[in-house]
Amino acid sequence: MALANFTETSKEVYHFLFYELADPRTNEWFLIANPFPGLAIIAAYLYFVLSWGPRYMENRKPYQLKHTLIGYNLIQVTISIYIFYVALVGGWLNKYSWKCEPVDFSNNEDALFVATGVYYYFLAKISELLDTVFFVLRKKNNQVTFLHLYHHTVMPMISWGCTKYFPGGHGTFIGFINSFVHIVMYTYYLLAAMGPSIQKYLWWKKYITTLQLLQFCVAFIHSMQLFFYDCDYPKWSTIFVLPNAIFFYYLFNDFYKKAYQRSASKKSIEVMVEKTNAQLFSLADSRSSSYKKRE
Repeated sequence: MALANFTETSKEVYHFLFYELADPRTNEWFLIANPFPGLAIIAAYLYFVLSWGPRYMENRKPYQLKHTLIGYNLIQVTISIYIFYVALVGGWLNKYSWKCEPVDFSNNEDALFVATGVYYYFLAKISELLDTVFFVLRKKNNQVTFLHLYHHTVMPMISWGCTKYFPGGHGTFIGFINSFVHIVMYTYYLLAAMGPSIQKYLWWKKYITTLQLLQFCVAFIHSMQLFFYDCDYPKWSTIFVLPNAIFFYYLFNDFYKKAYQRSASKKSIEVMVEKTNAQLFSLADSRSSSYKKRE
């Protein structure tokens, strides 16, 4: 009897969480009805990049994947441009309030256009898991950092929740600015994949990280407005957005310091050492010449 009651209660809770609270317009879309397929994808992703993949590649030469990477990054640029277009035209260009914007749960054309854009954003986050898969296959294991794994694991889950429950309104601003950052980022990766003839012109890599840091600051400020303005968009969403914005900023800032500031300091030290060595050799040569003249 107790087991039957527990089972019945579990079914009611499940139905309430994943059907009654969900947006009926998006709830039956692929991978949205319940979290388990998405979680299975993420679990398989983590297993591959942390365990099976490195073991598979241990005694193999790294794959080059040049044409695969060019095609993949081109697709990501195209997807990011489309999502940015949907967010801009469907809301943030002239329809949405920059202070606070509720979700339009109606079936009108504009609301469905934005909801579809949110769904594509979620699918894009799933597809971006291939970033890490390619790192493993190319034996770029130094790039599989905690920051990288955390970012690629958390974003699909957050975007799944947005698609299922709140596909539109205030929360889409993060996807709006993030899609612009990804246009720039994947354009860089696309050009880098084309080989050394193009790579020598890619001096602006570190500015991508600067742009990423800026997006977290903007997202934090924009989300904070929910504390001051009321438009029926859930204020509790800040519980997820604000801590993640801070955490992402900290992680990306730490990466920036390690990748660029320390390397710049290292180069400065190397230049200083080279100049000192040159001066010492010059001084030694002058003394040697002086001795020869005396002889």
